[in-house]
Amino acid sequence: MTTYTEARAVRLGLRANLAQFSLLILVNALVGGMLGQERTVLPLLADDVFHLSAHTAALTYILAFGSTKAVTNFVAGTLSDRYGRKPVLVAGWLVALPVPAMLAWGPSWGWIVAANVLLGVNQGLTWSTTVIMKIDLAGPERRGLAMGLNEAAGYGAVAATAMATGAIAEHAGLRPEPFLLGAAYLVLALGLSVFAVRETREHARAEAALYPVRAVAEGELTTGQVARRTSFADRALSAASQAGMVNNLNDALAWGIFPLLFAAHGLSVAQIGVLAALYPAVWGAGQLVTGWWSDHIGRKHLITAGMLLQAAAIALVAEGTTFPAWAAAQALLGLGTALVYPALLAVIGDVAHPAWRARAVGVYRLWRDGGFAVGALLAGVLADAYGLTTAIWTVAALTAASGLMVAARMYETRPTTP
Repeated sequence: MTTYTEARAVRLGLRANLAQFSLLILVNALVGGMLGQERTVLPLLADDVFHLSAHTAALTYILAFGSTKAVTNFVAGTLSDRYGRKPVLVAGWLVALPVPAMLAWGPSWGWIVAANVLLGVNQGLTWSTTVIMKIDLAGPERRGLAMGLNEAAGYGAVAATAMATGAIAEHAGLRPEPFLLGAAYLVLALGLSVFAVRETREHARAEAALYPVRAVAEGELTTGQVARRTSFADRALSAASQAGMVNNLNDALAWGIFPLLFAAHGLSVAQIGVLAALYPAVWGAGQLVTGWWSDHIGRKHLITAGMLLQAAAIALVAEGTTFPAWAAAQALLGLGTALVYPALLAVIGDVAHPAWRARAVGVYRLWRDGGFAVGALLAGVLADAYGLTTAIWTVAALTAASGLMVAARMYETRPTTP
């Protein structure tokens, strides 16, 4: 148990931990890059190389990725509390070692799905851990800013890599060259995680020790109690969990269905790459501001506005038929997601006690990334039965409903005092 005196010796805050925090920003950018290598190329690979005409079959890789990542997120939080953050981070990179080769040379679609199972484990372990480590280091005062910087790095790398792989595929083909970029990311990230990243669990213990009375009661929660509180019992935590799930449900739509819609209207691979990159680029850059903003004006209203803006952007995609219209829609979708993403993570950090915060992050991310699986199934089934446009309109309606639920259920969680 960390004492109050020991807690004072461990310094919390972005400035006090700038070097390690910056290193974790770089590591999370590489996490995002591993995901970005698929955003442009894989939907086209399903159609052009493996000749999967049914949208549901083509979206199996998102289902595999999302369901695996969701479960791994939950496990990552528990393992981080039990064994420390760094071992979980390193394990996540080791799991990903075969992924670039499987994507680049896999002889059947089953290999692509299997690669996405491993990628889901990688993303669940590494992204969850970098989130938890940054919350540990930042302390309560700049939690929104910390999450904004984290998610900006991750999704900025998704965007840059999606654009880069689209350009590579335009000139060199869909395989194997685009996936060699992911292999380079993997080697660099594993080296940094093993040799440069330091453990941060003592920072969480130090923060908990500053509130010893509350720590006695809160530190005794079981994992089941944490799961119930995060999923259902606490109004802010549960509202954040459902909003996170719907957010990634519409991200699955953007990942798996939007490129098919753009291709059906005659856009080139390079143009599709630009659109695939624009959404996470605005999303990533916007979080540099929105995370900080949520520290000053609160979380709830940003989340509500962001979900409603996402719904409008998705509707614009359904109505659009030209590159400029879709570019505008992708930019609006990125802006809406930027309002939502760091604020949701900050809500979890605000409400969850340091003694069970890693597990709460895991439960939230279980719900959030379960949205990938739900979105892949929903969009695929609707697209096969009623067409791409119907699938897109349905997700727009669900996203609007989620925003209204946040407005009705969530209470404001931003700390009013340090």
